[in-house]
Amino acid sequence: MPRIGTIELPDFPLLLAPMEDVSDPPFRYVCKQYGADLMYTEFISSEGLIRDAIKSKKKLDIFDYERPIGIQIFGGDEEAMALSAKIVDATHPDLVDINFGCPVKKVVCKGAGAGVLKDVDLMVRLTKAVVKSTSLPVTVKTRLGWDESMINIMEVAERLQDVGVQALTIHGRTRAQMYKGSANWSHIAEVKNNPRIQIPIFGNGDIDSPEKALEYKNKYGVDGIMIGRAAIGYPWIFNEIKHFFKTGEHLPKPGMQKRIEVCRTHFLKSIEWKGEKLGVLEMRNHYANYFKGVPNFKEVRTKLVTLNSPEEILTLLRDIEQMEITAVA
Repeated sequence: MPRIGTIELPDFPLLLAPMEDVSDPPFRYVCKQYGADLMYTEFISSEGLIRDAIKSKKKLDIFDYERPIGIQIFGGDEEAMALSAKIVDATHPDLVDINFGCPVKKVVCKGAGAGVLKDVDLMVRLTKAVVKSTSLPVTVKTRLGWDESMINIMEVAERLQDVGVQALTIHGRTRAQMYKGSANWSHIAEVKNNPRIQIPIFGNGDIDSPEKALEYKNKYGVDGIMIGRAAIGYPWIFNEIKHFFKTGEHLPKPGMQKRIEVCRTHFLKSIEWKGEKLGVLEMRNHYANYFKGVPNFKEVRTKLVTLNSPEEILTLLRDIEQMEITAVA
């Protein structure tokens, strides 16, 4: 079973990816309920943390029922990363994760996220600064390289392990690919098979079904997989994968009742954590995903994203339960 510091994970753990504007406590709550073994916060700007920015500080919120939980930080300045690691340390997560994989321009332009893949020496210095500043295990999430001509994940893995990183998650795309094309896991397998590498290696990219999860588990030999976009509006994917691993059979797809139940839970947690106004507003991004594929649902979805009162939304969800609508298998 993989270990990260003193954290002992189950055999072949399923990780929830840190996704900006998605992986907040309400979303993490429903994913934990349905089988996520290790979760991370949304990534947090080191500069924002040391400036005491409200949005950055809010992202530090974690809860005991989420454990094991990691807080992910990003940045391109050693001092800021070191200071932010100390701030994170004080909130007592189970680990600190560094984002060296975000391909978004506004992050890369600051010399952070996947931008650091162009300067492995800087990546090592940033990582060393974090490792020295915290008593927690430090892990990293990154990509294969900057582009096809600069795939340097083997050097990155070896050097990060050498400075104290205790687990590495690799997204099987380059920064240039963003989220297009297919993830290439062969490079991830090469890292895992490198005899120098002793830390857990987790694969990430394109896992969207139990069949693919099992195929990639067997084919690439990683220690676990991280799931991102496939869990949005579909937290059941974690337990579906686990059940398929054990039995070779599929769990029944969530019916309308289950979709509404989980959507309602997510909504209530959103209100609880964000407050009524913001909770209602930000939950609108999730309805289309929870009810994806449900026929004749457009009119109901339009109502869900226009209502402003929690009571009205909860009433509408109760009304949907009584409607003759069947979720698509």
